Amino acid sequence: MATPKPRVKLPKSASAGEVITIKTLISHQMESGQRKDKDGNAIPRQIINKFSCEFNGMPVFSCDIDPAISANPYFEFNAKVQESGTFKFIWIDDDGSVYEHEAQIEVN
Repeated sequence: MATPKPRVKLPKSASAGEVITIKTLISHQMESGQRKDKDGNAIPRQIINKFSCEFNGMPVFSCDIDPAISANPYFEFNAKVQESGTFKFIWIDDDGSVYEHEAQIEVN
């Protein structure tokens, strides 16, 4: 499996108090653990099991993810921004891997 690659889309600037839309996607095969290989052995579960977003260290959004979610999980949510800062996005894999991405926004 290729290394999961997070992608994030949000505006580079906004007005104070504006509600912005944030879109995230991470490329990941999300193996559910229900399938078997060609020899009949169960393929171990490996999914992204948690996603969270912080703004300047404060939580904005988080969720737990179950095996029923499709490959390449996509999330879209809104956030109200009052000041310039950094959004930090974190995906946690079943194997303990953590994938992070940061994006800046300038508030006018």
